[in-house]
Amino acid sequence: MTRAVLVAGIGNLFLGDDGFGPEVVRRLATDPGPPLPGGVRVVDYGIRGMHLAYDLLDGYDALVLVDAYPGGGAPGELTVLEVGPDDLGAGEFDAHGMNPVSVLANLGQLGGTLPLTHVVGCTPADVEEGIGLTEAVAAAVPEAVAEVRALVRRLSAAGPAPTPESAPAPVPARTRRS
Repeated sequence: MTRAVLVAGIGNLFLGDDGFGPEVVRRLATDPGPPLPGGVRVVDYGIRGMHLAYDLLDGYDALVLVDAYPGGGAPGELTVLEVGPDDLGAGEFDAHGMNPVSVLANLGQLGGTLPLTHVVGCTPADVEEGIGLTEAVAAAVPEAVAEVRALVRRLSAAGPAPTPESAPAPVPARTRRS
């Protein structure tokens, strides 16, 4: 049995490199590579946080967020994180915006639970008004597509998600690539 995995591209394409997530999922959807495993859904959420929150109520086993990530590295550097409930803290939910931490932290208020979650992020160079990615971030898109594909294959092949009683405590994992 394969896991149900949601790949969510998030970000504002009108703010330069903040459009990284939507660009990666667009490329993933049009990539001529092998098809993604069954049970994988790829969605460009843009800045629609409430839409993402409600879709997560459908009971996905795993979530892969693709977003610009201000991790302090060089522009175009990819970072892969595993995120658990203890990593989120609290945040005020904005039904008209997209703050991924707030969306995920407040999922319980909607009756949901955070699935196994990974972030594939890219350090932005410019998030000022403007359409299009900078050269460094655009160059990272193919590697991010490959990273998401590999992550989705691992997550979907892992079998059904463990129940909360049997699941080990989440441990944040961080991998940087440049």
